[in-house]
Amino acid sequence: MAGHAARAVGRTAAFAVLGITALLLAGCTTDGPPRPTETPEPTEPTRAVPAAVAAPAPIAFAPIRGTLVEPGAAAHPSLGVKIDNHVDARPQVALNRADVVFEELVEGGITRYLSIWQSDVPDEIGPVRSIRPMDPDIITPFGGLIAYSGGQEQFVDMMMSTPLPNLVFDYDDTGLFYRADERPGPHDVILKAAEAVARYPELPPPPVLGAYGAADPLAAPRFAAQPTSRIDAVFSDARFPSWEWDGANGVWLRSQEGDPDFEASGDRVRATNVVTIRLSIDWSYGEVPRTVLDGGGEAWVSVGGRTAHGAWSKAGRESMLALTADDGSPLPLAPGTTWFELVPLEDGSVAFAP
Repeated sequence: MAGHAARAVGRTAAFAVLGITALLLAGCTTDGPPRPTETPEPTEPTRAVPAAVAAPAPIAFAPIRGTLVEPGAAAHPSLGVKIDNHVDARPQVALNRADVVFEELVEGGITRYLSIWQSDVPDEIGPVRSIRPMDPDIITPFGGLIAYSGGQEQFVDMMMSTPLPNLVFDYDDTGLFYRADERPGPHDVILKAAEAVARYPELPPPPVLGAYGAADPLAAPRFAAQPTSRIDAVFSDARFPSWEWDGANGVWLRSQEGDPDFEASGDRVRATNVVTIRLSIDWSYGEVPRTVLDGGGEAWVSVGGRTAHGAWSKAGRESMLALTADDGSPLPLAPGTTWFELVPLEDGSVAFAP
């Protein structure tokens, strides 16, 4: 009996060991609870990497037109040219490509232009005529070059006394000028404009013409701008230009003595901004009038089919003409071409039609 009991206890113990072993082996299977693992080292949280940001495109603007241009495209001097406005000189060459045009009274009651090209210099410009006593005061602050056909010795000396290189048809032996066979003399002198500018790469661009705004810069109530469909200026009985607002194209269209004014391309002469100023005339040079651009006076800026009243001022020959609104702030221009009508106080007039 004792032997049977001992064997039974042995078998029970063996079964117990086998059961424990089975339980331990079962704990090693994937169906059981996971085994403890070592705690991983902490890591930095994953951060989103932004996509590469493109560098902003470089921009530049034309200093006396205010329009955007490719960088470096306006890194050259301006070219001022004395342009004929006799009836036999019309239509003028490349007048619409000028950045700025000044219309001024000359002898006989007619007018001439001092036109300035910088952002868009054409191959040829003309007809080129002689200099007048107010031209040094107009062109000096722009710097660059001045081209003309000649003039009275005293007026040529005035222009020669400025820092600007003078390109003069009467003295030129380099081929910058020529006479156009299809035009009557003396209204036939043409300047090779692009070649002229290319000869002076060391000269800097002109300073900024004025304060530029948006396409409709006079919309703010503080300018008290009035709707304008037409501008009528009178220089004399012989010259009375006008401008009509073309809202569809956003430009002023020019007429002279009641007839539409065209340039040689066949396009109507046009401007984005028309600046009309009243000033005195100095008659100390006999029959040749000198427009007095010292001091200041009344001014109007017409742009976007509106006209705002203000004042003009010019501190001296080297100073750019400044425009101020009636509230004392700068009178802004829209980017584009600008015509200055220098209307005499005596015997001249200006009117703005709504």
